[in-house]
Amino acid sequence: MSVPAAADDRLIVALDVPNAVQGLALAEQLGPQVGFYKIGLGMLTGGGLALANELKQEHGKRIFLDMKLFDIGATIEAAVRGLAQFDLDFLTVHGDPHVVRAAREGAAGSNLKILAVTILTSLDRGDLDDGLIKAGDVGDLVLERAGRALEAGADGVIASPQEAAAIRALPAANGRLIVTPGVRPAGAALGDQKRVATPARAIADGVDHIVVGRPVWQAEDPRAAAQAILAELPPV
Repeated sequence: MSVPAAADDRLIVALDVPNAVQGLALAEQLGPQVGFYKIGLGMLTGGGLALANELKQEHGKRIFLDMKLFDIGATIEAAVRGLAQFDLDFLTVHGDPHVVRAAREGAAGSNLKILAVTILTSLDRGDLDDGLIKAGDVGDLVLERAGRALEAGADGVIASPQEAAAIRALPAANGRLIVTPGVRPAGAALGDQKRVATPARAIADGVDHIVVGRPVWQAEDPRAAAQAILAELPPV
């Protein structure tokens, strides 16, 4: 009897559905080829933490908890310490150095990887101007924020695939993770993402994991959509 191929964990499917019941149904539909899932704020009140625990403990999936935490250091440390007890894999925090340092303290003694958000991939220069963020090219600001977050101890960064190659070239990025949302298969709609790339391009530019949501769960056949994305990735 043939043994099923191991899931390619370079693909993280975002379970951006309203509740845990729909999230579990989607994971079951996708089957063994998808081994890594992102659960974000949108599902937090719909049983997101319970789903994360069930997928991890009962189905053997890896879990990326995308909370994008931001607060004073003591609160971040306490929140991360509480989340670390669930034995999850990735957690996002905002990339401000004081936040990263506190998150690292909270994750101490666990296998939880702290990923720093640089600038959200849905934002462009106009959005940054509206938020009173300092002047400069978006890519340059992402690079600066990524470097500071990594120096503060982040295990990796979240960044647009368009900045991945430049981040990978940073000395501080050696051995660290780059995880990218804003990845769209060839021909897919952009949605609310403004800085995007195809899966193959992102991996070629040094990305470790790509995060794909709507092109999978909005597809008529989500399993086929996931398989098509996996087929775009270069061999490991």
